[in-house]
Amino acid sequence: MSASLPAPLMASRRLVRTGLLAAVCLAAFATAGCQSRSGLGDITGSIGRSEAQPRNPADWQAESQRWGKRYDANPKERDAAFYYARALRALDQNAQALAVLQGAVLIHTNDREMLGAYGRSLADNGRLKEADEVLSRAHSPERPDWRILSAQGTVADQLGEPERAQQLYQAALKLAPGEPTVMSNLGLSLALSKHLPEAERVLREAATSNRSDARVRQNLVLVLGLQGRFGEAETLARQDQSPTEAAATIAYLKRSVSQTNSWDVLRAGGSKGKTTARKPEAPMGEAPKV
Repeated sequence: MSASLPAPLMASRRLVRTGLLAAVCLAAFATAGCQSRSGLGDITGSIGRSEAQPRNPADWQAESQRWGKRYDANPKERDAAFYYARALRALDQNAQALAVLQGAVLIHTNDREMLGAYGRSLADNGRLKEADEVLSRAHSPERPDWRILSAQGTVADQLGEPERAQQLYQAALKLAPGEPTVMSNLGLSLALSKHLPEAERVLREAATSNRSDARVRQNLVLVLGLQGRFGEAETLARQDQSPTEAAATIAYLKRSVSQTNSWDVLRAGGSKGKTTARKPEAPMGEAPKV
């Protein structure tokens, strides 16, 4: 359908880059085009170094310019390629980010962090089968990475494999117990599987974490709306939105829930591949990141 998302949901889609599946759910359920961010950032955790990351478009633009100059001067420099691509992904310049990473993985063949970023970028561009295969090589059984596992889960959800996705999220949670970005992706996956009470339980637990943020609460708003509990959903939405924005969000969810094919729309969006965001590096906590 051609309906456009209200501003609050558009903002949520941008936040959930980590959050790939979160953005998929919000966009698809609102019957607008589905845009994936593996990332679920990803809302899925980010793959990247531990340095502080920009939090708004202007800062990401500055990052893009800074690292872009270094990349232009020496495309073979590892950090220049990695951080330039990360900034491009944060700015939704997905095709350009993929081009940078495609060249970088050929040079830095043993760099698993680079391979993980490449897998996420493939997912950003809707190349889900390739993303699934690349992410499976971005870590090893003896050195598993919860961020990669969560990113693999978001891809599996988009491929229409919720059981495998949920197994991957559970494996990630064994490595990172209580990680709210992973729990948020798990909750959304359960919602796609129509296990709404369990989805709500998982998202409520994620929302109580002192590491959670508005993205997790927005996902809980969605699940409450899917259950027709619009009053609770609006109260929760007001924690991060103005009363007018929250009302617009709930009005849109009400219209969407009233559609007889709303679940089919949600599933179709989840299998197409374009969130993330994020996802929903799930965290823009990274750049919620896949």
